[in-house]
Amino acid sequence: MKLRVVVIGANAAGAKAASKAKRMNPHAEVTLIERGNFISYGACGIPYFVSDTVADVKELMSTPVGVVRDAAFFNKVKGVHVITGTEVVSLDRQSRTVQLFEKESAKAFSLEYDRLVLATGSSPSLPPLKNRDLGNILTVKAIEDAELLKERAVTGKRACIVGGGLIGLETAEALRQKGLEVTIVEMRDQLLPGILDPEMASLVERHIRQNGVEVETSCRVAGFDGTGVVNKVLTERGEIPADVVVLAPGVTPNVKLAKEAGLEIGPTGAIAVDSRMGTSDPAIYACGDCCETTHLVTGKKVHVPLGSTANKQGRVAGINASGGEATFAGILGTSILRVFSVNAGKTGLTESEARAQGYDVETVLSPAPDKAHFFPGAKPIALKLVADRATGRILGLQAVGEGAVDKRVDAAAAAITFGATADQLSHLDLAYAPPYSAAMDNLIVAADILKNKLAGHARGISPRKVRQMLDDGDDFILLDVRSPAEHAEVGIEGATLIPLGALREKLESLPKDKEIVTFCKISLRGYEAQKILDAAGFRDVKFLDGGIMTWPYELRRGGGA
Repeated sequence: MKLRVVVIGANAAGAKAASKAKRMNPHAEVTLIERGNFISYGACGIPYFVSDTVADVKELMSTPVGVVRDAAFFNKVKGVHVITGTEVVSLDRQSRTVQLFEKESAKAFSLEYDRLVLATGSSPSLPPLKNRDLGNILTVKAIEDAELLKERAVTGKRACIVGGGLIGLETAEALRQKGLEVTIVEMRDQLLPGILDPEMASLVERHIRQNGVEVETSCRVAGFDGTGVVNKVLTERGEIPADVVVLAPGVTPNVKLAKEAGLEIGPTGAIAVDSRMGTSDPAIYACGDCCETTHLVTGKKVHVPLGSTANKQGRVAGINASGGEATFAGILGTSILRVFSVNAGKTGLTESEARAQGYDVETVLSPAPDKAHFFPGAKPIALKLVADRATGRILGLQAVGEGAVDKRVDAAAAAITFGATADQLSHLDLAYAPPYSAAMDNLIVAADILKNKLAGHARGISPRKVRQMLDDGDDFILLDVRSPAEHAEVGIEGATLIPLGALREKLESLPKDKEIVTFCKISLRGYEAQKILDAAGFRDVKFLDGGIMTWPYELRRGGGA
């Protein structure tokens, strides 16, 4: 008797699971069920379709050679039977059957399975806001959403994005490129919460504002107003005019079917699975946005819905459902986006996450050009490394800038996966030529700074801490060691100028009993100044992490001494 494999959900995870199950066991009967009308599409490409970067929505559902991945494609090429427009209303684990309802014909029927794969995905987290059912309040999760949003994205209209995460920012860019006035509202105190720490998120926010997008953080939405269709967003700070609203506050795993069938739900609220993607029922697997996974740094269960993870989990679930043997170790939550001309990426833990997990951390902010500084087209990027102070183990990396951040994030992801320390990271044999990086790649430089900090040779202080000291009126010296021309062009209000080349001659002008924070453009000279002052007997000297390039607050422009 043929093995019957039924997969519920036909997007990234489900389509991958069904295809892999059939490849692994060509004699199996594999059935793929989807409640919508579109299958196996790239939901992450929706903002690019809205902005016309992707011209035809079919490109989101096509293979690299342009063949649309529809039901006929899966049947002829993959050998998988696809049923669309059909809801799975329940499953009976005792009889191993799923009960279905075909929407168009209103027909109910059932399917038997030997192995079942749940790839039910996730849904936008929609809080119970006043008048949420008004017209032109949309989400960006499905192809139908994409087509509707593109239709409503009319030049001159006003759009409000609720949620400052990955999808929210990408959608804001898409609508701005279509000529709309755009405002982002985020309830937390920064954009990209959970992706970047505040000072790195501030760099992204500055860039977004420069491209004409209004940003409201620490702002809660209470509801909407309008007659038939929305015309304003009601927030705790007042009203925001809006002809189109996009709700992008995050997603919730679709676990209703699993929960009603008595499957174990994990601490994250997603379906509990083991490393084989097996659920609490040995005949049922789960993959993609509906299930949880393990964080490779903390070893704890997490729910981080990403297309990359969904595909990898789907492959493992498909292999095991068809009688094979495969495991999925877990994730680092590696994420990346481009918004306008700035790139932002993350892997592993942020500083905030690491501290919340109980780590005693050391961090580094390291800005520099992404290529050799003399090579045409070199653009700035800033890296933030997070490490365990006790062991030197790298816990996470964040990268923001107009230059290439992806390869630094990917290299760090590999290093963190294998438990690399700052010392090991600093010795990676990375590719070098001027069109690609400096001789000492940004990642290597950041690791070397981290090593110096861990050894006690370098003492950095964060921009946030320095800003707090300035606001509190603390008695310290903020020492700018750049050239007079650099200082005059741009600087931090309240800083004292002594160029690095003149510092040894002017040591007597500085009090040895007062805290001194040195800085320059990227704080390389700031670190050198710290070492000079240390050698001269100054007792409390630190350098500003990242220097001017990563100072996320307002800078003085012109008029410097």
